[in-house]
Amino acid sequence: MAASVLFDAPGPKAKVRNNVLAVVTILVVAGIIAFLVIQLGKAGQFEAKKWSIFSYPLVQRSFAEATLATLKAFGLAAALSLVLGFLLALGRLSDHGWVRAPVTWIVELFRAVPLLILMMLFYYGLPTVGIKMTPFVAVVVGLTLYNGAVLSEVFRAGVNALPRGQAEAAYAVGLRKGQVMTSILLPQAIKSMLPAIIAQLVVILKDTALGFIITYTELLYYVKYLGTQVQFGSPIIPAAMVGAVIYIGMCLILSGLAKYAEHKINKSPKVAKSKAVMDVEDAGAAPMNL
Repeated sequence: MAASVLFDAPGPKAKVRNNVLAVVTILVVAGIIAFLVIQLGKAGQFEAKKWSIFSYPLVQRSFAEATLATLKAFGLAAALSLVLGFLLALGRLSDHGWVRAPVTWIVELFRAVPLLILMMLFYYGLPTVGIKMTPFVAVVVGLTLYNGAVLSEVFRAGVNALPRGQAEAAYAVGLRKGQVMTSILLPQAIKSMLPAIIAQLVVILKDTALGFIITYTELLYYVKYLGTQVQFGSPIIPAAMVGAVIYIGMCLILSGLAKYAEHKINKSPKVAKSKAVMDVEDAGAAPMNL
């Protein structure tokens, strides 16, 4: 009933038209894929010589090590980005201008500078002033600063999107600002922010590939290395296909973990309590004593 108020249910003709469009779309996509496969076949990219390189145990082990290096950089950068983003968001939400202003400049600075430039600056630029970083550290620091700045805006927007009455009701019962943030606002905001947070984590995972430019031996670095093996016909396309499958698999696993986390968050007692506060406030009743 509620859905029919927002839009008209499609009639018989509209259903047929939608089905036809769906079939046409599937056929077009399938045709594009088939065309690419045929062209790759004509170019000899499916020859046994190019794919035989993946049968060597050393290559398989090196692929696993490169994937692990990607996951190490992603895991550390993701954790640090979330922490930094939360701290920067608190700074931007501060009532004190002397805190809010410099934090705002920091966020805008690191959001504006391209991530690749940050990595190259840390790895190639800092040694000129006596500060040396390993490729791993340069990748993690670059990812943390850039994505921490982006996530801070996600956190800030999520908190600001909540009704002002949420904080006012909590202040009315004597809660401090820190308690209001952690007990009332964040549990509600995280639920709405989770899709954006997960999307940014996927970006972090894929952006680890930029590390190959500063010689960090992650997955893309090894894919490029395999593609230069002339004795196997320079199998850059087969290596890229294998690397792409691994990246897709990692992203799918991350998405699955996100759905699991969302399910857990929805059942969290804090979320249920904050929802109760919102229901009381919306009903015009006195705020409950938390």
